[in-house]
Amino acid sequence: MNKRNWMIAITAAGVLTTSAVAGASSVVEKVSGLLRGDVTVTVNGEETSLHPVYINGKAYLPVRDTAEALGYELSWSGKQLQLSNAAEEEEADLATISGVITSVTPTDDGYRLDVIGHGTNTWILLTADKDTVLTDAEGKKLAAKDLKAGMQIIAEYGPIVALSYPGQSHAATIQVQAQRLVKEEPVYAVTKTDDGWQVQFAELKDGVETPTLTLNAGKETMVVNAEGQPVDWYQIKPGTKVRAYYGPIMTKSLPPQSPLYVLVVLQDMPDAESVKEYRSLAWTFVPEEQKSHLTTKQDEAQVVYADANSAGILPADDKQKKALAELAANGSKVIAVTYNTDQDALLGPLTVVINPETKELIGYFMRM
Repeated sequence: MNKRNWMIAITAAGVLTTSAVAGASSVVEKVSGLLRGDVTVTVNGEETSLHPVYINGKAYLPVRDTAEALGYELSWSGKQLQLSNAAEEEEADLATISGVITSVTPTDDGYRLDVIGHGTNTWILLTADKDTVLTDAEGKKLAAKDLKAGMQIIAEYGPIVALSYPGQSHAATIQVQAQRLVKEEPVYAVTKTDDGWQVQFAELKDGVETPTLTLNAGKETMVVNAEGQPVDWYQIKPGTKVRAYYGPIMTKSLPPQSPLYVLVVLQDMPDAESVKEYRSLAWTFVPEEQKSHLTTKQDEAQVVYADANSAGILPADDKQKKALAELAANGSKVIAVTYNTDQDALLGPLTVVINPETKELIGYFMRM
């Protein structure tokens, strides 16, 4: 609670208790005063029912009524009067995040949790210590040492958050919802379904890539980058490196299936606004004779960063050849916008390459 207290010594002149008295050491004597009903007291421009008593030329007001008129609560303790501002006695606001712990690091006085999820901040570093209230989904108490990467949690933190990136704060409460399984590797296949999306992972068996796990994503599934920023599902293609938090329930089918809760895209990608901009820009650079072959819609193209020195980039002209060489010499990135076509089996997808500095067309990735 935030509370502002005002301490008033009883020996201070200017307040009256139940009767008008003046005290000196252990001597108490009765005094008389004049109640002035014709004198009114106003607070913030509003008239009150208070009327002063004049004693020896000084005006006195009853302290309890005066405190109430000023918006304070009065309490008497020993030789002090304590005034508390009731309007300021309110809980300090705490922020909330619902997500997963991506890492746990021991510190001198507790544990530092790297958390991504939904909330005031989508990425936050939280400190869990002896003052953190830790429970599981049933309310059973847990210890900070029990926290592990992959746990899905709901945490309250603050009110102070360090102005860093990501923000850092103290966890007031943490409720562990479940322990999820974690898989980090490139996507084998991604498919849109009637209920959401399906992500598959595979392993090489006898020289053939064989699906080993299918994860089903719904509306509740979070798809974010490593900083907790949302990622468009269409940004995820075969080969995109991800970290999936799923399960622990799995079917006994082949391959087994499990619900997907959080998918973290580890590949370096532009933010959502930039993706939208580059999709619109790249569409203008698609050759007209190729548009009839595209199977990817304009707003479904994958937009990623690529090294300027990547093999296979064919500059559009000599000017762009020079620009590409300068970007490569500086170790810079280019923007690659990829469209699938009905000729992929023969030629591969069509990838437009854009200069992020000038927004000009650099060229295209070589097709087979």
